[in-house]
Amino acid sequence: MGKTVRDESTASAYWAAVNTFCSLKDVHVIADAPVGCYNLVGVAVIDYTDAVPYLENLTPTSLTEKEIASSGSSEIVRETIEKLQAPGRQLILVSSAESEMIGSDHERMLNMKYPDVRFFSSNSLGENEWQGRERSLQWLHEQFDDHKPAEVVPSTVSIIGPTYGCFNSPSDLAELKRLIKGVGGNLRHVYPFESSLHDIADLKNSDVIVVMYHEFGRTLAGLLNRPVLQAPFGIDETKNFILELGRVLNKNEEAKAFLKEEKRTTLKPIWDLWRGPQAEWFPTIRFGVTAAKTYALGLNTFLAGEMGMLCLFSHDSAEADNTLIRSEIQQKQPQFLFGRIVDKIYLAEIDAKTRFIPAGFPGPIVRRALGTPFMGNSGAVYLLQEIVNALYDMLFNFLPLNRRGPAGEDTTGKVTWSSEANAILNEIVKKAPFISQISFGRELKRKAEQLTLKQGKDTVTPDIMQMIN
Repeated sequence: MGKTVRDESTASAYWAAVNTFCSLKDVHVIADAPVGCYNLVGVAVIDYTDAVPYLENLTPTSLTEKEIASSGSSEIVRETIEKLQAPGRQLILVSSAESEMIGSDHERMLNMKYPDVRFFSSNSLGENEWQGRERSLQWLHEQFDDHKPAEVVPSTVSIIGPTYGCFNSPSDLAELKRLIKGVGGNLRHVYPFESSLHDIADLKNSDVIVVMYHEFGRTLAGLLNRPVLQAPFGIDETKNFILELGRVLNKNEEAKAFLKEEKRTTLKPIWDLWRGPQAEWFPTIRFGVTAAKTYALGLNTFLAGEMGMLCLFSHDSAEADNTLIRSEIQQKQPQFLFGRIVDKIYLAEIDAKTRFIPAGFPGPIVRRALGTPFMGNSGAVYLLQEIVNALYDMLFNFLPLNRRGPAGEDTTGKVTWSSEANAILNEIVKKAPFISQISFGRELKRKAEQLTLKQGKDTVTPDIMQMIN
């Protein structure tokens, strides 16, 4: 019996290939795909994630029923290539699920007629977007590396990872650049997002490689045969990143001086919050995460491991079962949920009081500003600031109000509570944010008593509590 997948978390490897190759300045991608499939990845989704109106270096072959049913796509591929060939432009033909289903393999035709055009079989039906990005980066290296011995330039650092469709990459990339510069490293390449094809052969000449994401980039980094560091989350990982980068670049003193300055400047808001009354809230905070592996691990590491908050669950969205996630969200109702739009929908289904914070795609969320990092020391400050501000907002929403009219009717002494109903009330209140439990409990009690009187009863019973919960 087949498995039903609810709310697919990741796109296919076809989208991964397009988002990776189109990040290179001198590449133009030909998608062997119907217009609709092109529109999704090239226009619609890219606009709602990276705030890019459309990818200017992506063109579809515009497969129709004719090509899919009988003739194949070779002829329209040739026509598209003829239109797009230009000096200084590298054409890469990428297969889609539709072209793969009809067995389109243009490798031989391209070798004979267009040897400069490369064909990438995306394996759209067999791999998700993270596997696709990993293989796309590896393929680019195999196709365009000059295969010369490395000539390492001291103190240079290259970052591997940023591509279209990666959550929050502008801010997290800006933080990585700041950390590298602070240690005294010279940024050589941001690959592929700020790179060209000729940069591929130059990556191996970097002193150090920084891999931005856990999901992809490690295979390419291994092929370069250079020291590799992982982009950090939280205070401790960032400290280790700074010191290790200083060691590898032979800039130990610069790294130590930068770390000392970070504690005095960038991290000061965290110390201030820790010494203030807000710190008393941290152990009471219950949060959950459903995001790409990098953010699922990182948020758990920082918020639970360093700030002492309680992580109810942390799921890698590429591997998680969304049906189970939906059930877990409904049962545990975390105070904060870092997630995707599908998780926000799950919360809305039960009218949860959970505060939702975007932490991954899919979802209509723009993250182009550089002031919203999750990674590094700046990320630690930003995340904690957002949580504390949300706590203040929660507190405001639970302030007692002087309501007029029937909604504010005084029920004091008019009804009694059964022990079972009182037990249910206590269990419900426990799920509310700690700082607002008193106000929340008072409001819930008032609603139950009003409903009891409305039904002509004088005792709150479990069935009344079920109706208001």
